[in-house]
Amino acid sequence: MAHDFNLHAPVGANKQKKVLGRGQGSGRGTTSGKGHKGQQARSGGGNPYVGFEGGQMPLYRRLARRGFSNHPFKQEWQIINLGEIEKRYEAGETVDYSSLTKKRLVKGSAGSVCIPVKILANGVFSKKLSFKVDAASASAVEKIQKLGGDVTIIPAPEKPNSARGSKNKSKGAGAKTQAAEAGKDK
Repeated sequence: MAHDFNLHAPVGANKQKKVLGRGQGSGRGTTSGKGHKGQQARSGGGNPYVGFEGGQMPLYRRLARRGFSNHPFKQEWQIINLGEIEKRYEAGETVDYSSLTKKRLVKGSAGSVCIPVKILANGVFSKKLSFKVDAASASAVEKIQKLGGDVTIIPAPEKPNSARGSKNKSKGAGAKTQAAEAGKDK
């Protein structure tokens, strides 16, 4: 059986390298096609960060910050559908964070801060299982209980508010008032 190895790159895939700085006759001598001086002529000067305005105070820093952002308080979930659990679990097993981690349905390990798990009802589900998770949709709970399984909702620990709470918990003011109060008691 003869093989036809006439492989070639599509037209326009391979381009010749620009030859720069090889005299006036080459067409790209002296300034090598970069014009005269300035930021664009320097190596690495062509790509400043997004929003850079040549040293002028950028717009995103000139505008006032107004309003409220819920970002520091948002709740993230690791979503798992019942269809995925159907594929990985045998009837009678317990679905909890450690077993989900072992079966690679959620990310995280025992030592790290884990993102809470929420069960959704998408997919075919036909096994009697016991669930111990952070949250589950009403339709998922209904599907599980219809097959004789049970769902235990474990409340997730309160997320510490490190982004905004640090201002109120300064050591200086609090330590002084506590010392003053301790002195009054004596």
